[in-house]
Amino acid sequence: MIILMGYVHLKPSDVNEFTADVQAVVSSTRAEKGCLFYAFTLEDAREGRMLTVQRWQDQESLMDHVERHEPAPFLKKWGSRMRMDIQRYDISNERSFLE
Repeated sequence: MIILMGYVHLKPSDVNEFTADVQAVVSSTRAEKGCLFYAFTLEDAREGRMLTVQRWQDQESLMDHVERHEPAPFLKKWGSRMRMDIQRYDISNERSFLE
């Protein structure tokens, strides 16, 4: 399993527009094969900081997603208007936090 987690940094004045636009991406991505969890949430509007958390079944599913969305209108619009600070984690032993 692959987990991506980190921040997208925007101009504070872009936060509302980005939040509205990213919802369509979230909805379609959640339906993709291999997507186990996909979310963006506003962490700090004054700083223009969004948090993203993603869980992917495997590297192949993640790469399919990236390749499918690279030319997407969302990235054409926002690619130069955002800065991503997202880390990738390879998970091999998933279990309940109480175990």
